[in-house]
Amino acid sequence: MERMEPLAVDKAPVELPRADRRGAHWIEPKLVAEINFSEFTEDGILRHPSFVGLREDKPAKDVVREVPKHTETIAKSAKEARKSAKGKARVSAAAAEDFGIEISSPERVIFPELGLTKKDLADYYAMTEPLIMIDAADRPITLIRFPSGRTGESFFQKHDKGTFGPHVKHIPIEEKDGHFEDYLYVGDIQGLLACVQMGTIEFHGWGSKVDKVECPDRLVFDLDPDVGLDFGNVKEAALLLRELLKGLGLESFPLLSGGKGLHVVVPLDASKDWPTVKSFAERFSRAISEAEPKMFTANIRKEQRKGRIFLDWLRNQRGATAVLPYSARGREGAPVSAPVAWDELDRYDSGHHFSIRDVDELLDRAGTKALAGWGKAKQALPNA
Repeated sequence: MERMEPLAVDKAPVELPRADRRGAHWIEPKLVAEINFSEFTEDGILRHPSFVGLREDKPAKDVVREVPKHTETIAKSAKEARKSAKGKARVSAAAAEDFGIEISSPERVIFPELGLTKKDLADYYAMTEPLIMIDAADRPITLIRFPSGRTGESFFQKHDKGTFGPHVKHIPIEEKDGHFEDYLYVGDIQGLLACVQMGTIEFHGWGSKVDKVECPDRLVFDLDPDVGLDFGNVKEAALLLRELLKGLGLESFPLLSGGKGLHVVVPLDASKDWPTVKSFAERFSRAISEAEPKMFTANIRKEQRKGRIFLDWLRNQRGATAVLPYSARGREGAPVSAPVAWDELDRYDSGHHFSIRDVDELLDRAGTKALAGWGKAKQALPNA
C-alpha cells in the first residue's frame, strides 16, 4: 500500500468492461506485480486473478504479453551434448540457456557480498543437473523465492496456477479438510531452471515422490544447535545418531545443510505410510533426548534448547519439507547443501563449507569413491 497509494489516479488507465470498474481503485501502471490466474478471456481479461506480490527483478518496460516459444529443439540438443560427455559429470559450457530456459535480468545481483548474479545461480543449477535432479525430480517441492536477491524480501511457495510455465508440473494432494490443492514439482532441469527464472534460490522437498506421495522414501533428522555450540558439537551428535540408527539396522548419510547445522538422511523403501514414519521419528528422537539429555532435545520450544542440539524430527511428517541436496541457500556467501561421507566429516568446520562457486569441486567429488552410493540403501523401518 505504501508503494501504491502515491500512484493513485481517478480514471482507469486502460480500457476494460464496465462491470470490472465497479468499486475499483486505480493507480498509474508503473509497478510490476505477479498475478496468478487461470486463463485469458476472449476480451483479454484475466480469469480468476489473485495478487502474489510485487516484482523487483524486472522493469515495467520489459513486461509484455507472453507467447509460447518452441524450446524443444534447444533442450534436445543440450540433452544430446550431456550424453556425449562420455561419463563425465560436467559439461563445461553448461548454462541455463542450453536447456531452453531464458533468464531475464541475468545481470541482477543475487548475492551482493560476492557480486554473484541471477545468471551465476542459474548456471550453477544447470551444471549440477546430474546431481541435484537425483533428489529434486518428481518430488513435491516448496520454493523459497527472493525476487530482489537474498537481501530483499523472500517468501515460500508450494502452489502454482500456471505462472511458472509448462516445465513446472502440478500434483493434486488432499489437504486435511478433504479438498485437493495442486502442489509444485519438477521432472527435469528445465522445470527447476524455470523456478530460478522466477526468483527461486532454495528448493525444499517432501520426503516422498509424486508416484507414491503417501509413503516416504527417506527420513531426515535436522541437527539444529543452540547459539554458542560449535560445529564440533553437531558432528559429535551426528556420529552418535548414526550409531543408534545402525543399531536398528538403518544406514544413514550426512548432509551439510548449507546453514549452521547438519542433516542425517535415512533412505527408505517407501513401504510405510506417513503416520508410521512420523511416529517412528518422534519416538526415536524423544528416546535419544531422554538418554542423552545434555546433548539433545526433541522439544521445539526455544527455552528447551539452551546448550543443546534440537533433534528436529518434525520434517518427517506429511507436508513438511527439508532442503534438497545441492540446493543453494539464500544466505550470505551463497552456500549450498552438500552430501559428505561419514569418514570425512572431520574436515568440515561448518554446515556451509561449499558455495555455488565450488561447482567444479562438487561435480568432481560426486564421482569419488567416498560418495559412491550416497543416499542409497534398500531398507525399511523396523517394526514397532
